[in-house]
Amino acid sequence: MTKQENTATGSPGAMDGENPLAQSGQPDLREHGAPVRGQSQTSDRRLFVQLHVFTDCMASGVVIDAVQRSGLTAAVYADLNDPRGVGVLLMDENPLVFTEVGRALLASDPFMALTPCPDFTMIGRTYSSGREPDLMDFLLYKVPRNVLSPDYPWAIWYPLRRVGAFNRLPRAEQGKILMEHGMLGRRYGEAGYAADVRLECHGLDRNDNDFVIGLIGPELFPLSRLVKDMRSTRQTGEFIQAMGPFFVGKTLFQSPITDTVNR
Repeated sequence: MTKQENTATGSPGAMDGENPLAQSGQPDLREHGAPVRGQSQTSDRRLFVQLHVFTDCMASGVVIDAVQRSGLTAAVYADLNDPRGVGVLLMDENPLVFTEVGRALLASDPFMALTPCPDFTMIGRTYSSGREPDLMDFLLYKVPRNVLSPDYPWAIWYPLRRVGAFNRLPRAEQGKILMEHGMLGRRYGEAGYAADVRLECHGLDRNDNDFVIGLIGPELFPLSRLVKDMRSTRQTGEFIQAMGPFFVGKTLFQSPITDTVNR
């Protein structure tokens, strides 16, 4: 993955009331994690993730070879719902990689012989909630560590859009709603059934979605069951306007996990 500069961690007292950017009226575009030993965690780095789906793939081996040769951090999926379908997931800190190296890959052989399925195209970026104990790991390494793990060959990817009313709720109430949702996912994670990927996609998605979600795991059924169980939470039941389409895939190829990612 390409590294960007301008990373800052450990600046003391960067809570909202003491944030010099907030005091100046400038937008604070940094990601914020939980304070560590009294010092804040902030970063200007984040990971972008993009999924492209194709059909009419009669030989997945040539697709895998092309993705391997590109040197991009990627996963290739067999589409569960299309016997001729494949998905290619790309990850990088720099979005230019998708418009340059990624574009060159997907516009070359063997992809020229495939039919794109743009309804399944998704792109998002990692983001912080302000509670992450290890901000850099959460922003840059957790996603590829899960997506590229040979122990997690199954994946369900889908976008979702919240109703605007959620954003007008008091922050404390938002937190309670998200905690209920998050605890459900945590129970699945602690049991080894699923790892989740949460990406923001505001302004990046042609259908005006807010998030891209990835559910990754060793078996497919628990991922489907997690989607079912999430529908009973208050967030999904009251504040989700739309979910899907759902791409369901099993890995055909995963880039090797680097030592940096496997920290």
